[in-house]
Amino acid sequence: MSKAFLIAAPWSNSGKTTLTLGLSRWFVNQGSSVQLFKCGPDYIDTIHHSRAARKAAINLDTVMMPEPHVRELFTQYEQFADISIVEGVMGLFDGAVKDSGSSAAIAKLLDIPVILIVNASSMAYTIAPILHGLKTFDPEVKIAGVIFNFVKTASHYAFLKEACDEVGITSLGYIPPNKEIAIPSRHLGLHIDDSFDTVIENAALHIAAHISTSKLLESAKMITAVPEKSAAIIIKNNVKTIAIAKDEAFSFTYVENLKWLENKGEVIYFSPIHDAELPETDYIYLAGGYPELYLQQLSQNTAMLSQIKTAADRGVTIYAECGGMMYLGETIIDDAGIGYPMANVFPFATSMENKKLSLGYRKVLFKDLEIWGHEFHYSNIAKDEVVKAIGEVFSARGKEISTKIYTYKNVYASYIHLYWAALKQEDICI
Repeated sequence: MSKAFLIAAPWSNSGKTTLTLGLSRWFVNQGSSVQLFKCGPDYIDTIHHSRAARKAAINLDTVMMPEPHVRELFTQYEQFADISIVEGVMGLFDGAVKDSGSSAAIAKLLDIPVILIVNASSMAYTIAPILHGLKTFDPEVKIAGVIFNFVKTASHYAFLKEACDEVGITSLGYIPPNKEIAIPSRHLGLHIDDSFDTVIENAALHIAAHISTSKLLESAKMITAVPEKSAAIIIKNNVKTIAIAKDEAFSFTYVENLKWLENKGEVIYFSPIHDAELPETDYIYLAGGYPELYLQQLSQNTAMLSQIKTAADRGVTIYAECGGMMYLGETIIDDAGIGYPMANVFPFATSMENKKLSLGYRKVLFKDLEIWGHEFHYSNIAKDEVVKAIGEVFSARGKEISTKIYTYKNVYASYIHLYWAALKQEDICI
């Protein structure tokens, strides 16, 4: 049972993540248990969330996940928290197709109120019609309050508050600019160390000093629903071992995917950077991450590269996504054009030269299986013409995409981060 709300914005770069991290740490420091959720497929923000709230954050996504699964996840986790905060994605109504997968869609599905954060650095009373439009566009989306970001003075805030009074939306305060709470770029390398914790603490103090946290909680909804206990019992016959890569280079995973694997077998972790030996295992999962930031360390660990190659040749089942797929190639080329040898399971090369963003939801169709995922990378791939590929890949709008799912013996690799936690255990045989 918890008080719940969703943080959204009219547009991106308004400060949703800073507000989410700061508020969660503030409430944690006051003795509350805080559960964070992230709208959409972002596996980087959830890493930041987990650090701020000191417990694992969960993705909620109405494109990759069936709606009953989203509701079940929310209820499952919020019941153990005092406060549940869902961070939205992009603008309030921005989705994969219209508002599909948007912050608004999640707020409606979970029936929780929205707290808007607005970048008002160059705006005054004009915010009134914007707030009016957001409030009335979809009456099922309940906007309970607004916080104004990057506002320097009380006189500036007075114009904004008058706009709120005119529209009938509660103003919860304003946040002045502060360089000490700036979050490092989340898509150019993860800078999560003690200095980042200082940023979160600074954000907590700065935000709480300028907004009404008590009024914010009054605007939240008390969730009283208790999930039904499942009668299903998972029995692990002939338990298999699943080795998952996890270190500085490989860290992009969905919590529920890992739990799904734990129900399939015994999960163990290993480091392609630091470990000299691959564990004895039946299956290997090479998750995404930032291998391009650790090319020298990865290429110098020739013992691990050799054992991964041997396992692939021997027929061990290996699943690799994005950074993990890059690791299985012949070479990764950095942005200066220097190539670093990798596992050579596949004869292709991936390169950080001439970076170009590939981004979007992906629907993957195999012979008897449909599964959704998300693609996000700047690298490109070369010399993959002779590599066998399986399945068909489509965008959220149904357009066929050129992204491939590569296969060699029992190895499967792709740029796509798949979400399989909503599938039944029998849907995928491992």
